[in-house]
Amino acid sequence: MSRSAILNVMVQAAIKAGRSLARDFGEVENLQVSRKGPSDFVSAADLNAEKIVRAELQKARPDYGFLMEEAGTIPGDDPQHRWIVDPLDGTTNFLHGIPIFNVSIALERDGVIVAGVIYNPAMDELYTAERGRGAFMNDRRLRVAARKALPDCVIATGIPFLGVGDHARSLKEIRQVMGEVAGLRRCGAAALDLAWTAAGRFDGFWEHGLSPWDMAAGLLMVREAGGFVTDIKGGEKMFETRSIVAGNEAVQGQLRKLLANADD
Repeated sequence: MSRSAILNVMVQAAIKAGRSLARDFGEVENLQVSRKGPSDFVSAADLNAEKIVRAELQKARPDYGFLMEEAGTIPGDDPQHRWIVDPLDGTTNFLHGIPIFNVSIALERDGVIVAGVIYNPAMDELYTAERGRGAFMNDRRLRVAARKALPDCVIATGIPFLGVGDHARSLKEIRQVMGEVAGLRRCGAAALDLAWTAAGRFDGFWEHGLSPWDMAAGLLMVREAGGFVTDIKGGEKMFETRSIVAGNEAVQGQLRKLLANADD
């Protein structure tokens, strides 16, 4: 595959931050960790990875703004472009020694995601996508799974935890879905859930309560792999509703119907 200059910049930033995370992962018991909220942690690893990503991207495109999990909104001189960055998606996994975490970087142009990179250093898997140019994992072209019948499908989701999310709604949704599918999975890193949906490992994915940096790169991956992505109501307001449903056309549609039934 050939990458654009801007995607190469994103890849370099993600890999450099990922190497820093990999080093910290080996010394996770020694990391300084603070609590942002109930069951919401930030570590020195998050902050260091974010500094690396920001420095690498600013060096290449100094006028672009940022939306980052830890630093928040940083306006740029170029109003058309901004980076959407999660330096460590899957922090709880990371801090518990579970090797399912990633660096996620997306480029937004005039409100549209045009490029995305998701890198899991523990597995050395690099996912990339550019609008109109396909999605790839370590240079292998990705396609969403072709399965259409829910009894054949493995579906991923997020599950609320202490102090976060609508627990009652989540239980209703899980009850609706689990009786119709081959399996449910909760991996704890939404960007990777979307990347794995793009790769066909998962047949579908849904979650509520996400932030833009959790899904910006991943939603582009799924679409460039031939899949469908909407909010829970079937619209395009994923960032506003903080909800997402992804999969191939058949599975995504069936999944949305099941989730709608949970609201009845």
